Amino acid sequence: MFDIETANFFTDPDVGWNNFARLKISGMGIYEYETDRYSYFEENELAQAAEHFRNAELLVGFSMNRYDIPVLNYHFERLKEGINLFEKERLDLLDKIELVTGRRISLNRLAEANLGEMKTSKGSEAIKMYDERRFEELKEYCLKDVELTKRLYDLYRERNMLYVPDRETGEMKEIRFAKQKP
Repeated sequence: MFDIETANFFTDPDVGWNNFARLKISGMGIYEYETDRYSYFEENELAQAAEHFRNAELLVGFSMNRYDIPVLNYHFERLKEGINLFEKERLDLLDKIELVTGRRISLNRLAEANLGEMKTSKGSEAIKMYDERRFEELKEYCLKDVELTKRLYDLYRERNMLYVPDRETGEMKEIRFAKQKP
């Protein structure tokens, strides 16, 4: 289970849309079921973070296939003993929801609907936290996103369903998924 934060975004003048190679990782939060432990890695600790991915059987995240994996993969492939994350088995909760509903939903709305809890900030604020050197706040924000994703994934596995609010009406809809592996 993981989430990354970046120090910049595609809309920055020196980056460009879908230019994952120009995105700089400012921090990464990880949760590992094997150790029941959360870890956080700063931008200069990517090699240590990579070791947690090397033997992982399944990578889980929220919107990770569109953002986190391509960014992280670029950086991990350049390490001395590179890792190709696209070769790993992955489960992206947002992709699963989009396959059933045909729509995307924010982590914040999904967490509120299923956990009664919200994110501590917005993703765009993470860049500001980094720029303003509010590193402890950035760490807390990132790890909270990992925690929310973990708890949603646990519900997904246990119940084979999640509640998703309808965009127009706000009505809660029960979204069912195929039975998951233990």
